[in-house]
Amino acid sequence: MLANHIQNGIESARVAWSRIPNSDESQFVDHDGVGLLKKNDGSAVESLDYEVIENFAYREEQAHRRRKLYVSYLLVVKWFFALLIGICTGLAAVFINISVENFAGWKYSVTFNIIQKSYVAGFIVYILINLVLVYSSVYIITQFSPAAAGSGIPEIKGYLNGVDTHGILLFRTLIGKVFGSIGSVGGGLALGKEGPLVHTGACIASLLGQGGSTKYHLNSRWFNVFKSDRDRRDLVTCGCAAGVAAAFRAPVGGVLFALEEVTSWWRSQLMWRVFFTSAIVAVVVRTAMGWCKSGKCGHFGSGGFIIWDVSDGQEDYSFAELLPMAIIGVIGGLLGALFNQLTLYITTWRRNHLHKKGNRVKIIEACLVSLLTSVISFGLPLLRKCSPCPEPDPTSGIECPRPPGMYGNYVNFYCSKDNEYNDLATIFFNTQDDAIRNLFSAKTINEYSSQSLLTFLVMFYALAVVTFGTAVPAGQFVPGIMIGSTYGRLVGMFVVKYYRKLNIEEGTYALLGAASFLGGSMRMTVSLCVIMVEITNNLKLLPLIMLVLLISKAVGDAFNDGIYEEQARLRGIPLLESKPKYEMRNMIAKEACGSGRVVSFPRVVKVSDVFSILQSNTHNGFPVIEHTRSGEPLVIGLVLRSHLLVILQSKVDFQHSPLPSDPRAGGRSIRHDSGEFAKPVSSKGICLDDIHLTSEDLEMYIDLAPFLNPSPYIVPEDMSLTKVYNLFRQLGLRHLFVVPRPSRVVGLITRKDLLIEDAENVNTLELRATSVRTLHQNKRLTARNADVERPLLNGLLS
Repeated sequence: MLANHIQNGIESARVAWSRIPNSDESQFVDHDGVGLLKKNDGSAVESLDYEVIENFAYREEQAHRRRKLYVSYLLVVKWFFALLIGICTGLAAVFINISVENFAGWKYSVTFNIIQKSYVAGFIVYILINLVLVYSSVYIITQFSPAAAGSGIPEIKGYLNGVDTHGILLFRTLIGKVFGSIGSVGGGLALGKEGPLVHTGACIASLLGQGGSTKYHLNSRWFNVFKSDRDRRDLVTCGCAAGVAAAFRAPVGGVLFALEEVTSWWRSQLMWRVFFTSAIVAVVVRTAMGWCKSGKCGHFGSGGFIIWDVSDGQEDYSFAELLPMAIIGVIGGLLGALFNQLTLYITTWRRNHLHKKGNRVKIIEACLVSLLTSVISFGLPLLRKCSPCPEPDPTSGIECPRPPGMYGNYVNFYCSKDNEYNDLATIFFNTQDDAIRNLFSAKTINEYSSQSLLTFLVMFYALAVVTFGTAVPAGQFVPGIMIGSTYGRLVGMFVVKYYRKLNIEEGTYALLGAASFLGGSMRMTVSLCVIMVEITNNLKLLPLIMLVLLISKAVGDAFNDGIYEEQARLRGIPLLESKPKYEMRNMIAKEACGSGRVVSFPRVVKVSDVFSILQSNTHNGFPVIEHTRSGEPLVIGLVLRSHLLVILQSKVDFQHSPLPSDPRAGGRSIRHDSGEFAKPVSSKGICLDDIHLTSEDLEMYIDLAPFLNPSPYIVPEDMSLTKVYNLFRQLGLRHLFVVPRPSRVVGLITRKDLLIEDAENVNTLELRATSVRTLHQNKRLTARNADVERPLLNGLLS
């Protein structure tokens, strides 16, 4: 009997674990005319509330807290959080890099020692070590944190665009991202740790903003200051920039990456905090590297953090070289677009046929990819004939061949003589950071043969395509640099032979090739240009990098979208791009609303009616209607579903009378603050199943006036959908009212009406309210005191 109970308990636990939503198993559905992300468990991912809900609770809170001292306190706390995000992200990056370098260094050291006696034994040990590391990574992802798979950049981009994908910012996602990246990158897969570092920084920022993790009892109420989605969005933006700054040691590149690639909403105050966070990351990483130079970090050395110094490379270039450089840009655009398309096809096939079969198939798949990668990286150099070492040059500081297990050029692998090296093993049988450093290296002309570079390009390109989409944390920066630097060096070899000039370096063309492939795949320009300059420490190559990036992006855009946009679309994340579709120019707002009936509430509504409406549909916003004395219905505001759930669960706002009450007249005080209505990041918030109402509760009433947003954004029904799109995206809205053409004008606001003249009483730190008005009583806006006749509601965009 006891054994049966234990077995039943194990089975129940397995069933419960299998119901955990997996971010890799989502699809985009159209629900009630509104695009939502639908999980397999039936839960829809909601939009974020970036708009300030200026209800009575918010206004009373602002009246008590909007003093100079409190505003200064908030500003200091925001900068303090930026400091913490930078320190924590930098420490996480140091931990990941030290762990990866030690695992990889130990792996290659053991393998090199064994192959001195037997290449077969070394091959087996090499495969087993990679399998163990990759298995640990995929096991953590499938069994503990499914949302940590992939790079995480499409999900974070969706979050900053206004789409709340559940699970992407949890504590277990952070743990899975950190340890999963160590296993997958240390296991030699054709992926990088830079994309996961961006996701790691975002998770750290989100967890700090909500005071930690309540599920794992790692929280503190002292950190739980910012509860709105607007403030959390700013923190996550700082975390994204910190992740890039930590991955590439490029603080300016991190700021530009957050501005160009992931954020949809930007302001000058946020720019300063993001820049400060990236600077803190640079200081932490620099300090850690200085500490590790003393040998306290094991195998971690100059190859740990990405910094490929090519300052001693080609110093100048001729006008004739611009043609092959432009050709590199075209090649990067073509190969980048092809990479995006192939990964899209393979990921779609993998999701429809493999990943539906469960976690066991995901684990087997990752292990098979690891086995294939190990066989190719170890086996292909065995088929390559070794080359004699060049004449030693004391000024270059390059040793040929290098000692086994040490970083550098000229690897002696399966060579019959001691003064020979294997050029294919120099790239393949090496960590990706060291291989890129070898490809970028100057003063190493004729180190690689064109056959070896072409072989590596084809095989590694295929491995990167196959590896992308497996259930492990995976970044595409370093694999893209590997691919681009390979064909860039190939072009450089032909340029050297054709022009016959001594000042042409193959490593310079390898750098341009890396930039071109990243531009052709990711479609970034400004941020990628700055990142490449920062990691190579060569400002002279800036115009050339700009040239190849512009060409590769233009070529790639002719075929498909960037890899992050493609993957976001595949994951069902409804991103609002910066530019509306061309078809919207011929549409109006009323056409976008559809023919569905708008579900609304009266101002005083019965509890049973609220519960019934919430149960019968999944809308997240409801107009509130109040009838005038003549019986005409007027829209008085918008109430959110999450606010109604809080009211139903607390029950403190229930009343017996069906008549409205006015909190401003002293009828009753507001029993909630704005923080109670904020949805926690670490959970899905309140659902109807959590609410238990008695028959007496259902017969009571709720006055919705204190909880609704009395000033929602409104557009006329005949407004161009292009204008509506820009308004919706730039303001970060969740709902937008569509009304008939208004018949009355109660005032006209110009620029001068929005300027505050009394400079002595104005606090110019950071205004959280969405409206601005003067402090002079005699200059208040006419629209504030006017009895505005609100038009009937025609539709609701969300």
